Amino acid sequence: MKRAFDPQELELMDRPQPVTPELEECLRNLVSLNRCFGSHRLVRKFLAQWLVPDRTYRVLDLCTGAGDIPRLIVDWARQSGVSLRIDAVDASDSTLEIARRGAEVYPEIQFFKGDALKWQTRETYDLVTCSLALHHFSDKDAVILLRRCRTLSNRFVLVSDLERSSWGAAGIRLLTALIYRQPMTRADANMSIQRAFSFPEMRALAEAAGWESFGHLRFLFCRQAIWLDERTVGEIPAVAAVPEVLPCPT
Repeated sequence: MKRAFDPQELELMDRPQPVTPELEECLRNLVSLNRCFGSHRLVRKFLAQWLVPDRTYRVLDLCTGAGDIPRLIVDWARQSGVSLRIDAVDASDSTLEIARRGAEVYPEIQFFKGDALKWQTRETYDLVTCSLALHHFSDKDAVILLRRCRTLSNRFVLVSDLERSSWGAAGIRLLTALIYRQPMTRADANMSIQRAFSFPEMRALAEAAGWESFGHLRFLFCRQAIWLDERTVGEIPAVAAVPEVLPCPT
């Protein structure tokens, strides 16, 4: 199954638009998909391995979308005795407006409009995350984004995305036909799996970006992740593995 990516054809949620009920519903659906199909669980797995109680961390979330990953990180940190501040960056004014509304009780999070490929700051970050965004970019820009993630972090980097496969595409077609039937969600979800990178392609992108001794694993529901971990450099397994099946959190 070859990657189908046309830089001139944007996903519906990426197109310039005001805040609309359709966009809000689409972002709610994406949060639900992230929660029920592994993306939130994946992030929590790495937080538990990396962040230590009674410490303070600076976190950057690139291409934050609805802002559910920063909220998830703060929720986890509050329960785990970890202090942190998060900068969340997205290129869309409308998406950022919706994300800010959802984070009114999260003073730990600051939102910024910016291009993830060019984001500049004087801050240094302990952790840089980017979730389910890499497939929105061309091969060349995906490499640039991975380089930016590495440059902006002084400790940990976690980049997760879909893994393109024929059975994954079939699963998304079924899911959006039966449950997530909202037109924008259906169109974007089916486009996303076609635009996603395969497992070997994801690894090649990291290598092209100059990542060394990085981890790369498959996760449930067509998810994959690459990461850099200061404590496991040289010890990260290079083979893919699938974690145990866990129920969808409520």
